[in-house]
This record gives sequence, C-alpha cells and structure tokens, in this order.
Amino acid sequence: MFILPIRTSIRPRRVPYANYALIVVNVIIFFLTWYPHKGAISPLRPWAEQFMLTPARPFLWQFVTYAFLHHDIMHIIGNMFFLYLFGNNVNDKLGHTGYICFYLAGSVFSGIGHTFMAGGNVLGASGAVAAVTGAYLVLFPQTLITVFYWLFIFIDTVDIPALYFIGIKLIFWDNIVERHIPNIAYGAHLSGYSFGILAILSMLALGLIKSSQFDLWSIIKRWNRRRRYQDVVSDGYDPFTGRKSRHITVKEVKKTAVERKKEEQINQLRRNIANRTAQRNLSAAADLYLQLITIDSGQILPRQNLLDIANQLNSEGKYVDAARAYEQFLNFYSGYEYAEQVQLMLGILYSRHLNNAGLAKKHLEAAAEKLTDMNLLEMCKNELGRIEH
Repeated sequence: MFILPIRTSIRPRRVPYANYALIVVNVIIFFLTWYPHKGAISPLRPWAEQFMLTPARPFLWQFVTYAFLHHDIMHIIGNMFFLYLFGNNVNDKLGHTGYICFYLAGSVFSGIGHTFMAGGNVLGASGAVAAVTGAYLVLFPQTLITVFYWLFIFIDTVDIPALYFIGIKLIFWDNIVERHIPNIAYGAHLSGYSFGILAILSMLALGLIKSSQFDLWSIIKRWNRRRRYQDVVSDGYDPFTGRKSRHITVKEVKKTAVERKKEEQINQLRRNIANRTAQRNLSAAADLYLQLITIDSGQILPRQNLLDIANQLNSEGKYVDAARAYEQFLNFYSGYEYAEQVQLMLGILYSRHLNNAGLAKKHLEAAAEKLTDMNLLEMCKNELGRIEH
C-alpha cells in the first residue's frame, strides 16, 4: 500500500518566506556538494565530507551542517516536500526569525539524539523536518491532511486529522513499527519529533507563542478540566454550593412520534453531510446542509465542514445561504485562528452580491484590524473604499 500526504486543510496567512528560503538553500547546497560518481564511497564531494555528522569524532558545527546535505535526488525531494507541506504554517505561526531558529535547533537536537541512539555517520534534513512536523502536530492537531493512497487497484484520497496521521502513521508506524529499512536515521527522526512536540508545548504553556482553542495544549487543558470536574462530582460533591449534593431522580420525558421522526431525520442528515464532506463531494454536502437548517436552523456542523460548505454555497452563487453559513460559523467558532479571512469573505459577499453596505462595512472593518497578509489587507481596504464612495 502506497500512502502520501498531499495537502493540508489550512493555508498560511502570510507568505512563508523563511520556509521557502530554507528549501532553496537546501537545494543549492545539495547540487554544490552531491557527487554521484560511480563507485564513490561517499555521495558527497571530498571537500564536503567534513560537514557530515560523524558521532565518533563530532565537531560542533556538524550538528547543523549535516542537515543541509543529502544522499541523492529522492532524499532531498522527500525532505523538501515534507518541509513545504508542514513548514509553511509553522513558519506563519512562529514568524520568520523564530522559525529559522526552531529549524536549526531541531537539526541540533535530532543530531544529538542520533549520536546517542545509533552512532553512525549521518546526513540529511529529515531530523529537522521531523521537528517541524512535530510542531505542526501541536499547533494544528485538528486540521485535515489529504492523503493519497494506492491499494492494489484502489486509488483515492482521504482526509485524516493531523493528530492521527502524524502521531500514528509518521511517528509510531514509520519509525517504531516499520523500523527495518537500512540507512534510515530513525534515532534522528524520533529525536526531531520529540523536540518539535515538547518545545512547542512548552512555548504554548509559557505563553511564548499565542495559544488558540484548537492547538494541542488547549486540548490537553480542556481534557484536564473535565477530568478534575468529573473527579470532584463523582462522589456527590456540588462545586457550586460546596456541599454534598442529593441524588435526584429525573423522570424521562417521552418524545412524540413527530419529535422522534424529526430527530432521526436530523441525525441522518448530519451523517450524510459528514460522509459527503469526507468524500469531498461538497456540492451534495451543501444541499444536505440546506435541508438540515430547514428542519432545525440551530444545527451546528463541525468547524471545517461548516466552513467548506459555506465556501461551496458561495461558489455556487447561493449568496444568501452562504452568508447565513458564514455568520453561523463566526458566531459559533469565534476563536478560529483565521476568522479575519472569513470576515473578509463575508464582507465582500455582503458588499458585492447582497447590497448590504452596513453589514459589509462591519465585517470588513473587523477583518482589517486583524489581517496580516498584505495582499488580503489591501483587498479589504479597497472594498471598504468602494463602499464609502
């Protein structure tokens, strides 16, 4: 079975120049140092061999330089592809300087881990890339990774939450279960992942990085609060009065046939919407969503599903329904880290298609306060200027 992640469900708000620069530097150094000579013992030119990490007699600079050397074309293509896939959004979150420092620290710690766990000479950016991938897991665990798979005659894609794909497939399966491919620096990989996860968790806990309600640290805190609350109330303690609470028997309220039928319709529609969005059949999912809110306008879909459907309705020209979906999204998922981009979209929709200057101005002004992407900010200001004139 062949498996390859091909994209993520989020895009950086700012151009990730630092990540692009690291990719370019890696490629340039590869072509300067690679020596594909038949019968050569080392894949490097003689003058570049000193920059490999040689754990038997290491020099300090080698803990950084080894991460910019690669064995062959496929080696650098694989590393740079994963760096591009996961590094862009990490770059956006850490900033350019912070991201480069984090990447270099990842190479150092993965090199140290390899030195203690394996000991053979090593080269390649995979340890530093593993650190970046671990950082992505912590910062964006609930985002979806679109995975291409090929199983015999079956070829398709599937969306998997980053927490599970990175945690189970990339870390556990590839580096612990399937640890048998020769010449793979598993120690460097595991050390890189460990550094990336622990370093970002620490920075979030200390407030060095702004946390959101969707990162792994926030998920851990919510889980801990629920655990503590369950422990407190499990023995009958009432946290509101400070006294033992009395056991109260609640009489079950029987539902009418009409209510049961409505509940079954809602549950079936929600299951169908989840299936269609997982299959990326967003047109069908949007139609089902419209049926759902006709039955019960208070129904809320999971965050990414609702955003995908709002975008689909907008692309189909169903502007009233799209605006309602965007409004519902902003009301219920106000802490979404890219909420300003949703507000920009909603403001443009009200301005250009629904002729509601008041609501357009409200959302565009809110977006302008938070947008960091200069192109989006300019678009927002131009639209505001068009409304005011």
